[in-house]
Amino acid sequence: MSEYQYYEFLAIDHPLDERQRAELRALSTRARITATSFVNEYHWGDFRGNPDALMERYFDAFLYLANWGTRRLMIRLPRGLLDLGVAERYCTGDAASAWAADGHVILSLSSEDEDEYWEEGEGRLASIALVRSELAAGDLRLLYLAWLLSVQAEDVGDEEAEPPVPPGLRALSAPLRAVADFLRLDEDLLTAAAAASAEVQTVAESAGELARWIEDLPGAEKDALLLQAARGEGSQVQAVLQRRFRAERSPGSTPSDAGTRTVGELRDAATAQREERERVAAERKAQEMARQARAAAAREQRLDALALREEQAWQHVDSLISSKNRANTTRQSPSCWTCRHLLNATATATRSASDSGNFVNSTSASPA
Repeated sequence: MSEYQYYEFLAIDHPLDERQRAELRALSTRARITATSFVNEYHWGDFRGNPDALMERYFDAFLYLANWGTRRLMIRLPRGLLDLGVAERYCTGDAASAWAADGHVILSLSSEDEDEYWEEGEGRLASIALVRSELAAGDLRLLYLAWLLSVQAEDVGDEEAEPPVPPGLRALSAPLRAVADFLRLDEDLLTAAAAASAEVQTVAESAGELARWIEDLPGAEKDALLLQAARGEGSQVQAVLQRRFRAERSPGSTPSDAGTRTVGELRDAATAQREERERVAAERKAQEMARQARAAAAREQRLDALALREEQAWQHVDSLISSKNRANTTRQSPSCWTCRHLLNATATATRSASDSGNFVNSTSASPA
């Protein structure tokens, strides 16, 4: 099997200018480079650039996929939207790490496992990139998934306590679901972890309420936010305002207290979840096999019973053939279907009887 590597970078907050695109072009003559993206794939050789350095300097999201099983995802946010200390509380190992560079915090999530079949990377980052906006708005579920990835990779010991558990783990958003699938996060581990996650308490928002809330902000603060937006940082301003507004209206939406379980307890819960899931699946499979066996036995019994009435069956066939109602034969009524199976069964029974020397003359005479 040939080699396959896929690299995709996205510039979300600020488009790449001409100089930056030229710098990127120097790294690859074959890459597809636009004002917002850098995409390349390799079937031989390797990328000359350093993804970490490119994230620090140019991009806000990155996805890497190789057909030998390596997968990597990186997200970059301004430090005003993601505190490094909060990120490091969840990103504690090689599978999930966080660092600061030039006013940004960068998350790196990776998975090493052999894929059963070859998957291509094109289009995947588009379904994942929106987790950045969710994280910027104060949704910490991505960070908790990063911590579960470290648990799965055995980067943390059994005696360590879990970090704060964010609400909403039992109902992941589509981008979070895409992250979990891409990084092959164990479903039983995720289900066990989600058992301690509260439901998201949301209150319906109205434009009037939001307008009144903004009106009550201090004037100096509003001026600073407007200046930030004028400098091209409108998405950051939006994230800050949304996070503060929702936090004030929905207390408890952001976790602050550490979880009550240890890693070992969580792993035990995941094992129990897996065993129960496999037991239920095996039980359902056995029930389905038994149902199919009963259906097959009933069908054979029905055909055997019909074979004993061969003469009547032939007479019924003759009646259908000679009928002036052509629609009956055109539609192939259930009776015709049954008779065809009857004749097949009869032929089989006749051959069997002939082989055993018990040929019955009355059943061998059939209409020409």
